Amino acid sequence: MNTTGILLPDVRLKSLSETLRMCGITGFLDLQPSTSAEELTATIERMVAMLVHRGPDDRGIWVDAAAGIALGQRRLSILDLSPAGHQPMPSHDGRLWLVYNGEIYNHEELRRDLGHLGFAFRGTSDTETLVEAIRVWGVPATLQRCRGIFALAVYDTVTRELTLARDHLGIKPLYYGQQGRSLLFGSELKALRAHPDFQGEINRQVLPQYLRHNYIPGPYSIYRGIQKLPAGTYCVFRSDKVQPVPQPYWSMTEHALAGAQQPLNGTIHDITNRLESELIRAVGEQMLADVPLGAFLSGGIDSSLVVALMQRQSSQPVKTFSIGFELADYNEAPFAAEIAQHLKTDHTEHYVSAREALDVIPLLPTMFDEPFADSSQIPTYLVSKLARQQVTVALSGDGGDELFCGYLRYFAPLFGLRGGLLPQAIRQPASWGARVAAGWMPSAKWRKFLSRASQFLGDADPDQRYLRGMSHWALNDGVVLGNPQPVDTAFLHPDQWPNFPSPQQRWMWLDTLNYLPDDILVKVDRASMAVSLEARVPLLDPQVVELAWQIPHGLKAQGWSGKRILKDVLAKYVPRPLFERPKKGFGVPIAEWLRGPLKDWGAALLDASRLRNEGWFDAGIIQRTWEEHQSGRNDRAYLLWDILMFQAWLDASRSI
Repeated sequence: MNTTGILLPDVRLKSLSETLRMCGITGFLDLQPSTSAEELTATIERMVAMLVHRGPDDRGIWVDAAAGIALGQRRLSILDLSPAGHQPMPSHDGRLWLVYNGEIYNHEELRRDLGHLGFAFRGTSDTETLVEAIRVWGVPATLQRCRGIFALAVYDTVTRELTLARDHLGIKPLYYGQQGRSLLFGSELKALRAHPDFQGEINRQVLPQYLRHNYIPGPYSIYRGIQKLPAGTYCVFRSDKVQPVPQPYWSMTEHALAGAQQPLNGTIHDITNRLESELIRAVGEQMLADVPLGAFLSGGIDSSLVVALMQRQSSQPVKTFSIGFELADYNEAPFAAEIAQHLKTDHTEHYVSAREALDVIPLLPTMFDEPFADSSQIPTYLVSKLARQQVTVALSGDGGDELFCGYLRYFAPLFGLRGGLLPQAIRQPASWGARVAAGWMPSAKWRKFLSRASQFLGDADPDQRYLRGMSHWALNDGVVLGNPQPVDTAFLHPDQWPNFPSPQQRWMWLDTLNYLPDDILVKVDRASMAVSLEARVPLLDPQVVELAWQIPHGLKAQGWSGKRILKDVLAKYVPRPLFERPKKGFGVPIAEWLRGPLKDWGAALLDASRLRNEGWFDAGIIQRTWEEHQSGRNDRAYLLWDILMFQAWLDASRSI
């Protein structure tokens, strides 16, 4: 047993109903160890305190002054609510120390494998399973065996190596980077900011990409020198090792290419049954918990399928949750209620007032910790808050669109290209006509649609159409002062994308590597974490992902709609008329709010003199965009929300 470290546990378990929250990890490695144990302890205590919202029912730290290492964790007790699940956790021989955020759904299977090797466990937590598996098999081999959601740090007291790792699809967050003489890491940036070496220099080069996408694409963060660990990778650090490169233990790209190029043979019936069986397994594994569990239910295909498979395996009505809005364009609650009634779930819905939704906005900058402008962050937070009143864990349907060709943007770029539907000679006049018509439309929804249609028609290359549809501000529009060279991402190099059989598969691949972990999963993690709820995503089980890419593309995309095979599985549980309808986004009326109740707030954040003094954005461009939106001539809500979320974050970061 290692005796050089200091372990400071706090295992006074409190009432579950009062305190269960999302886990968080943090720590640092002093690259020139010279700090006393007392100073290391004080620093890691400050860092851990910043994550109290992710797990206040238990916290622990461990430091080894001679090695300059400090680990800390805030725990959400989902499995093994006893002190036996406490972290940081040593391996039985004392060589390894682990902090870990997440759940290993197949940890009982791993325990059996370790048991065959003669290993005996002290408790029932998946943390113990994970640290002993790493001791026996090593990090990459262990992670290849795992099915779960996780971000972890494990320190080897013999080799003095710190290894960071993140789950296959990037469901759990993990930031890291060298600041001064320290390597810092943590589930959230606020933990890193608590370290005295943290520099906090905003990376101007990420701003064009942030404004393009409404999120900061990985591996970058808002801060220079701080990165997001890519999904499916691990990275090994030593005090004498300079800037190691993350290594993959699982490659979505390899599985996607192999599956797309050599799809499954068999009948539609056989492939549908195989997918159903895999989904039943994944959902069943993710229902494992020692605390109350439920599901989000929007009434869409993905969430309805997850709930149907939960109810199939539950002896009691599954608790389901949805929110509604008075505006019909944003309201899916009636559809969810119909699905819930058919499946006989224990359903709770709540109609959100405009005031409730607006009250969320001041929380967003600290909730997301860096600029993030996907406005569906608001309803995601509200449905999480609703669910948390009754459950501690909720299953979600995220991932279905990326894996089964569900987004409209996978079809719109092909308009006019298939079978000569719209010849080149007609596209440019049609593009001009759509742009002119957009200016006359009284409906913001139709103005937005026609504006996008005009852009699509103007591009002949489907990849460029797709990228345009995924963009807010253009990279070269000059809105970021100083005209910085944007950080490099895969979006800049379509010519280097893998050679998939169809353009839709290219776009699905790109979304799964970027949009999914950096937008969708960030949104779900932070919004659910903020209300002490753990969100699980069974459609992103790695074996489900691998199978999804093996399914022939024609069983996903049919005509001008996707998710064909998911609909076939769902139809075994829910009548098709209850779910076959046009897809809706999970949104809020930001455009209307910026002309109404948020007008003064927005005007203050976008004040021209303020923008000039801060020096990040061109005040003239933003003022013209604001005035154009206020006039009603065009809907510029997406563009403005990107700037507003940066400005609100900037205000919040100054107060820390």
